[in-house]
This record gives sequence, structure tokens and C-alpha cells, in this order.
Amino acid sequence: MKAFLLTAGLGTRLHPITLTLPKCLVPIAGKPLINWWFESMQKAGVTEVLINLHHLPDMVMAHVNALDTNIKVTYAYEPELLGSAGTLRANKNFVQGQKAFFIIYADNLTNTSLSNLYNFHVAQLHAFTMALFETNNPTGCGIVSLNSDATITSFEEKPANPTSNLANAGLYVASPEIISLIDPAKTPADIGFDVLPLLVNKMSGYKINDYLIDIGTHQNLEKSRKEFPLLNS
Repeated sequence: MKAFLLTAGLGTRLHPITLTLPKCLVPIAGKPLINWWFESMQKAGVTEVLINLHHLPDMVMAHVNALDTNIKVTYAYEPELLGSAGTLRANKNFVQGQKAFFIIYADNLTNTSLSNLYNFHVAQLHAFTMALFETNNPTGCGIVSLNSDATITSFEEKPANPTSNLANAGLYVASPEIISLIDPAKTPADIGFDVLPLLVNKMSGYKINDYLIDIGTHQNLEKSRKEFPLLNS
């Protein structure tokens, strides 16, 4: 099983911390954020991960290379950011022949089971599954509507008038054919803006009832540092 772990962002909302430290290495509950993702991936049986790099790439590589993990790591350095969908398109050969693979935004923190998400995906008819969570800030998220058979029937990025509070968790399972939907002429290309709207009525939604937070702001980072240790004590 393979995964894309998207770590290349600049982390500008976390300045000044991320001026000298990549966001994926920010410590939470005694470990850098990326360590929690490696633990989750290993529990789920991920054998290979591709990590995209841009901001302070040498620090990320040095840290990951020192991890005690059985997961094989491939690095994809982006001199100019390709966007989340652009990274998939540029590295489509990495998942060629796979039944399905994970796409993980590394600036999120969760204790949810990746195995449960994967098993849900392979039991569905669709080639793409989006993990979902209930948000109290729907205008700041990608918001979906979900029907009774777990098909996503609408998606809008940061809507002015949200139709629900079910939000994109930045965690997906996809089959390789979805990469062909990414416009080859568009760079950077973003999953939220350039791919998900094309998958309305053609993707599944998986509700997460576990802990999940985007640590990309100072407020959320401090919140996660108070809350997450209690879940692991």
C-alpha cells in the first residue's frame, strides 16, 4: 500500500515558527507532527510513501531518514510548488498499478484509523473517498452534502452560504485513474479547487468521529498541544 504525504507548504500562517522549522516538524505531544503520521501509516500497512518537499527540504529529509520505520520513502523536491494535485500528476508513476492509495495533508493531526478509511473505500463503488468531519467553521472549509449511500452530492470550497457542516478533512483514498482528471496545463493545480468539483456524485464520503485538527494556525497549534496529549495518556 502506498501514500502521498504532502509536506511542501510554506506554513506562512505559523510564522515565525515556520521560518526556521518546516510545519511537518512542529512538535505536538512530544513528537514532530510527521512522526504521528508515520505511526498511523505503519499501523495501516503502508509500505511506501512519497513526500513532496519545497520549504526547508534538507531538514525534512534528515528527520525522516533518522526515523525508525519500515516504510520506504521517496522524496519529490519541487523547486516551485506544484499544488496538491500537481504533485499527484507529476508523480503518477509512483502509484501505477495500485488498487488504491492514500493522499494525506501532513499539516493535519488525527488519531483516526487509516485502515478503517481504506477498508471503507475499497467497499465503495467510487474511485475516490474523502474523509469528512463536522466543523464549527463551515465558511473556512470545503463543505459537502452526503446522501444515504455515502456519495458526495455537492462540494464547495469555503462557501459563503454553507449547506452543511460536513467538511473536507484533507485525507483521501484514491484509485490511480483519478489522476487523469488533473488538467496537464495547469500549475499549480489544487485538489480542492481543480479535482473535487469534477468528482461530485462520483466520490464517497467517510465521516471521521475521531480527533482531527489542522495545526496550520497558532490558535489551532496551541489547541492541539493541549488536547492531543490527553488522547494519548
